[in-house]
Amino acid sequence: MKDLSSLIKKRNKKVVTDIVLDDKTVFYIFDKIIKSEYGLIGSVRVRPDYFKNGKLFVKTQSSAWASEVFLDRKRITEKINRELGGKEIIEIVIKK
Repeated sequence: MKDLSSLIKKRNKKVVTDIVLDDKTVFYIFDKIIKSEYGLIGSVRVRPDYFKNGKLFVKTQSSAWASEVFLDRKRITEKINRELGGKEIIEIVIKK
């Protein structure tokens, strides 16, 4: 027969590993990284649209900003994942 403390420990471990990531958290970290990379102008011109199935969809105000983010998308993805503590963002998709 198992004691209650061992069951609680197993239950707590399970809860910690099942963290659901919401859009607001991803958007906040994305904005923070864009602001550090491109400044205040960049954070106004490049905005997150939505997050679904590991893909972060981003809107830009011009094709110049779209190509800038496209060229840096791998580095931005790595920085976001480092901030989140896992491989949550698989890809950044740019929409103009």
